[in-house]
Amino acid sequence: MARKRGGSGAKNGRDSNPNYLGIKASDGAIVKAGTIIARQRGTNIHPGTNVGCGGDYTLFALKDGKVTFHNRRGRKLASVV
Repeated sequence: MARKRGGSGAKNGRDSNPNYLGIKASDGAIVKAGTIIARQRGTNIHPGTNVGCGGDYTLFALKDGKVTFHNRRGRKLASVV
């Protein structure tokens, strides 16, 4: 006979969607303006030359060019040259 689980037995059965974070354009990749370079939580990688930062810290290319990752003053930067 079918019945509903009462109390604590019905606490499973939910799952959340993945966030799809990470670097989307590797070092040396040719990108067009507007291409997402990295999706992240917080500024693990900071925006450099010709790179913008969205409200959720997504890095994107402002101009066409080649992606470069480099360090300056202890910060990892992403630039488009």
